[in-house]
Amino acid sequence: MININEIIDILDKNSLIMSNDIEFKPLKSGTTSGVLYTLYVENAPAYVIKIDQLSIISSTKDFLLFYQEVQLLPKVNYVDDQQEFLVYSYIPGETHINRGPKVKWMTRLIKELFNHYQKVDLDIPWGRVNGTKRKSWSDFNQISLESAKENIGDLLTSEDHKRVASLVSTLSEYHTHEEKYYLHGDTGVHNFVYSANELKGVIDPSPLISPRIYDFTYAFCSSPDSLDLNTLMTSFSLWDGKICFSKERLFGEVIFQLYTRIGVCIKVHPHDLNEYMEAWREWRQYLPS
Repeated sequence: MININEIIDILDKNSLIMSNDIEFKPLKSGTTSGVLYTLYVENAPAYVIKIDQLSIISSTKDFLLFYQEVQLLPKVNYVDDQQEFLVYSYIPGETHINRGPKVKWMTRLIKELFNHYQKVDLDIPWGRVNGTKRKSWSDFNQISLESAKENIGDLLTSEDHKRVASLVSTLSEYHTHEEKYYLHGDTGVHNFVYSANELKGVIDPSPLISPRIYDFTYAFCSSPDSLDLNTLMTSFSLWDGKICFSKERLFGEVIFQLYTRIGVCIKVHPHDLNEYMEAWREWRQYLPS
C-alpha cells in the first residue's frame, strides 16, 4: 500500500499543494477499513487523503463525481492513476456530536442529498457497488435480517424475531417492482459532519444500489434520539418519493431498520442500546401480528 509521504510527493508534483508549509495528521476512521489523513496547508485543514483498496477508492470516487453538484458532499481533488488513494476537500466540523435537533439535520439531508438521488439501469445488480451483488433487494434484506437476529439473540423475544421476519416477507412484495437508485449507502451520524448544531457535510460513502427509502430510514435510525412519529412524518413530508408510500410500508421500513440498528448497536455502540430498546418498545406495536 502506498504511504503518505509518497502521496505528498505526488500531490506536490501535480501542483495540488502550492505551499511548503504542509503537515498531515491521521484522522480517526471510525468503521472505514482504509487509512485517512487530514492534510494541513499553512496550518489550516485543506484536504482529506483516503488510502484503501482499489474497489473502495474507485467506488468512492465514482459516487462523489456523479453527485458532485451536491453541496453536502466533499469535492474530489485528485485520484491517482492506480486508484490507490483519493484526495477530497476537508469539511470542518465533527461527526456524531453537536448535531442539533434531528428534524433539522434530516431536513437538510433530504432536501440537499436524498431528493437528488438518481435511478440506475435495471441491469445493474442490487447491493454494495464494491461488495457482493444480490439478485434482489429482498435477498439483501434477508441477509441483514439474519445478521441482526444473530447479534440481538435473546435481547428481544422469539415472538419479536418472528414478527420481524414476517415483516421482511411483507416488504419483499413491495420490493419486487422497486426501481433501483444510486445511494450513499452509509448515511448515519458517524458520517455526518456537524458544526454549531448544524449539518455541514456527508462523508465516506459506501455506494449502494437500492430502493430510495433505504438511506432515509438508515439516517433516521442512525441515532437513538427523536425516534418518534412526529419527527419521522415531518421529515418524510419533505421527501419527494413519498407519494409512492403508504404509512404501513413506511412504518415497516423504519421498524426493520431499527431492528438491524439494534443488532449493530450491540456490537459497535453499546452505550446507545438502552435508548434504542426504549424506541423499540414504542415501535413494536406496528409490527404485523
